[in-house]
Amino acid sequence: MSALETTLTRERTIVVAGLVALTLLAWIYILQGAGMGMTALAMTKVALFPHLTPEPMADMAMPTISWITIVAMWWVMMIAMMIPSTAPLILLYGRVLRHAAAQNQTTTRFIPTAFLLAGYLLVWLAFSVAAAALQCALQRAGLISQMMLWSQSALLSAAVLGIAGIYQFSPLKRVCLVQCRGPAQFLAQHMRQGMLGALRMGIEHGAWCVGCCWILMVLLFVGGVMNLVWIALLAVLVLIEKLAPRGAIAGYSVGTLLIAWSVATLLV
Repeated sequence: MSALETTLTRERTIVVAGLVALTLLAWIYILQGAGMGMTALAMTKVALFPHLTPEPMADMAMPTISWITIVAMWWVMMIAMMIPSTAPLILLYGRVLRHAAAQNQTTTRFIPTAFLLAGYLLVWLAFSVAAAALQCALQRAGLISQMMLWSQSALLSAAVLGIAGIYQFSPLKRVCLVQCRGPAQFLAQHMRQGMLGALRMGIEHGAWCVGCCWILMVLLFVGGVMNLVWIALLAVLVLIEKLAPRGAIAGYSVGTLLIAWSVATLLV
């Protein structure tokens, strides 16, 4: 057996290593500031009510950030946060392809898996474009700070927190979460052949994932788009909701907390 053939028999290990490497590279880019002119650590501060918190170094001139850089920042952040929760689907799909190869039904395994991931990330790229546009609009309106990228408006904070809390209990959230929590069920319902089929499957799964998590990502406008504490907490919440046995119950608990937080924001 040649070295190439040996490598191809270990595709599961290679796929896992690739997903881990991509996730780590994304987190490293975030830690370095993702082109925002400051490190993420400098833009991280725990504040329950950011609109009441003085902005550190408020007089410091911030560099002009291009819209493309903001889109890239959001997309890399989504990659860092979302790949761990979609890894079970990617690995299960690879297993299905290995089984098909063993039955001589297909000879390609790596490429369709890559197309599945590409389709998934394309959907989050579309979300990142929308998020970047919203960030620019909020900054121009003075509703989020130029440096810390967190809310400067009690009404904005309360609205986002309240909508996020209510959405946790919505039928649409439940439908999307079912698709995200069941990779075997998803593949059984949406399985398609070939590279374009894998790309379409990735897009479909990405759409369900965005439907499940979009408002959680919008919460970053409250606590700080580049706030490492918020990014980490949201990434953990996404993992729990999708992978933990009682993830849906955890989501309801978070929804209740967010609604209470929204009310408190209006009262302080």
